[in-house]
Amino acid sequence: MKHILIIDDDTELCELLQEYLASEKFATSTAHGGATGLEMVRNGSFDLVILDVMLPEMNGLEVLKSIRSFSKIPVIMLTAKGDEVDRVLGLELGSDDYLPKPFSPRELVARIKAVFRRLGNAEEHGVRPESLKIEIADIFIESATRTATRNGSDLALTEVEFSILENLMRAAGTVVERQELALKVLGRRLSYDDRSLDVHMSNLRRKLGTIADDKDRIKTIRGVGYLYVRS
Repeated sequence: MKHILIIDDDTELCELLQEYLASEKFATSTAHGGATGLEMVRNGSFDLVILDVMLPEMNGLEVLKSIRSFSKIPVIMLTAKGDEVDRVLGLELGSDDYLPKPFSPRELVARIKAVFRRLGNAEEHGVRPESLKIEIADIFIESATRTATRNGSDLALTEVEFSILENLMRAAGTVVERQELALKVLGRRLSYDDRSLDVHMSNLRRKLGTIADDKDRIKTIRGVGYLYVRS
């Protein structure tokens, strides 16, 4: 059973989410302060964290930054409705997804399942580890261990960044449609104002660096999608 940690100071919301997630066969624990939640992540064994931005002790963005210094555990941020700055900052700091409050528990469960589906995709399809190694120029990825390197140095990608890179490198030289990529790495289609994929893509490009003549490894094909350059 997957174990989820909810870090939110709204005790009523935590109780509601615990009840709903239990009905979906998830085990849950809660923390009502940022520092407390961070300590639980550091010392506990959880499969995913639901993290509110507005927290006592230390805010959710600070908690996320600290988590990413020692763990790649999936994190879904809860943000205030309309607060795009927090959403973008959360994604830039390494959150896997976000949900603006108020939200329906059903939508949260859909996001959680999408994260677990992405992480378990290779295992579910019985793909052999040796078939999941891809090398293009100085970039090497291994899906079995979820690692990516450039010239042998770890790129320290988040789970979403790795999934984007894996999908694009598998299709290197051909265009991957934007909505198709969103479905594969986020588990949903993008609405017109959803910048999640854009922020993850920006972070990934920064970590990958450029190729000859300062060109991007990933080209944006306007109105269509993205293409990983075969160099």
